[in-house]
Amino acid sequence: MAEVKLLGFWASPFSDRVIWALKLKGVNYEYIEDDPYNKTQLLLQHNPVNKKVPVLIHGGKSIPESSIILEYIEETWPHNPLLPQDAYHRAMDQIW
Repeated sequence: MAEVKLLGFWASPFSDRVIWALKLKGVNYEYIEDDPYNKTQLLLQHNPVNKKVPVLIHGGKSIPESSIILEYIEETWPHNPLLPQDAYHRAMDQIW
């Protein structure tokens, strides 16, 4: 399996939602803390547009933005679905 890394920040709810998704899916990952006030070269390299966390790095490929990351996680690791398969129920769950 390709290596999974997550660039995040301890006080970011957006990082937290990705952490929970990875844990619920049982995906092993390396967490790398990144200070938003002193951005690392790793963050700038993997998210040059927004320069913000979270960023998921899977097999050397970068995925920024928590909502995009969650969609990627759901499609890449389909076991233990985070959302219902039914479109209506999935939409209703995303409201909350």
